[in-house]
Amino acid sequence: MKEIIPIQRIDTKMTVPGSKSITQRALIAAALANGTSSLIGPLSSEDTHYTSTALQEMGITVDNSGKDWTVSGSNGTIHTPGKPIFLGNNGTATRFLTSVASLGAGIFQITGEKRMEERPISPLMSALKGWGVEIESIKGTGCPPLEIDAKGIVGGKTILPEGKSSQYLSSLLLVAPYAQQPASLEVLGDVYSKPYVTMTMAVMKSFGVEVKAAADLSHFQIPNQHYQAGEYHIEGDASSASYFFAAAAITGGTVTIDNIPTPSLQGDAALLEMLEQMGCTLEKSAHGVTLSGPKKLRGVEVDMADCPDVAPTLAIVASQAYGRTVIKNIAHLRIKECDRLHVMAKELAKIGARVQELPDTLIIEGLGDNAPPMHGAEIETYNDHRIAMCFAVAGLVVPGMKILGEECVAKSFPDFWQRFEKIYE
Repeated sequence: MKEIIPIQRIDTKMTVPGSKSITQRALIAAALANGTSSLIGPLSSEDTHYTSTALQEMGITVDNSGKDWTVSGSNGTIHTPGKPIFLGNNGTATRFLTSVASLGAGIFQITGEKRMEERPISPLMSALKGWGVEIESIKGTGCPPLEIDAKGIVGGKTILPEGKSSQYLSSLLLVAPYAQQPASLEVLGDVYSKPYVTMTMAVMKSFGVEVKAAADLSHFQIPNQHYQAGEYHIEGDASSASYFFAAAAITGGTVTIDNIPTPSLQGDAALLEMLEQMGCTLEKSAHGVTLSGPKKLRGVEVDMADCPDVAPTLAIVASQAYGRTVIKNIAHLRIKECDRLHVMAKELAKIGARVQELPDTLIIEGLGDNAPPMHGAEIETYNDHRIAMCFAVAGLVVPGMKILGEECVAKSFPDFWQRFEKIYE
């Protein structure tokens, strides 16, 4: 259990670890590339360890022993591991490596923790079947564990029946250059988290493969152009930075994050503009961002379909703002490491916030004349790193906050608590 000590205001400067999303995409591209790649500034965490270990089990050489990593690409050759590929509760790796395994020859099994067995993957399975892949959900649930009788990916046209998880789409795009014929992909319905898809295409382009995409990201054409090895620099993680930006916002303080570039590949950087709408001021450069909080934050109405991972962070800030905040289009939070929409509503209510949970929306009534004072509580994290980190921020202004299972931050930000302590220096 981690008890958080309140602080008057923060004034600090720091860097954050490399982007988890970019690291995992770059690992896949480098693993499939022809030659040896250097990943500069990657994130070393539980999630990226699962990804790199699985790639090693598939015959890829990954040296992640230092600050920068070296990946010896296989030019698309995937070996059959001698045991099931265990990926914990790493949703990104499970989706990405399901497609990577499909490039192999032989039987592959993809497994994970109990929560991963509740996270749907049937749309990705359907699209892979359209490319000739034999794949099934072992328990018949449309969720992991999965079994793939791999014979390579045929290619041609396939359909992704829904775009609610951008990870399905990114998974397909990353392996499509290695299909036996040029591949095309159509997505039915709205595409959520679009910045993650454009991030995927940007990483692919850096490794030498350019995807042709419709403006609305509903259609894609992927050529047979294999990835070329090279040196790839990974920017700081905007999701990790969000907690420190939020800390400055709610304390009326200032924080500078030195390694979040402007513009950023990461959709979660959109949180900065939302905090600006709430009254914060921003100073941006090509390398970093400084955010200063106002004397009084104001509520906002925002659509966070494209940046769901920072919706919990904004919800914490909203609890300290004057007026109502409405966070819309976040139903996909329900299939994350936990049902984050429900958990945020439950745990915010536990500390005295006035919050309403709708199927795809969170409404938070912030500070005001009739608002009861907020109070500390023991916060259940449900083994979800983002719940732990965002409620740590709340503890900077709400006395008596205790975070249970605080070690879950290892999933994306292993030294979060050490960096969080720098706030007090």
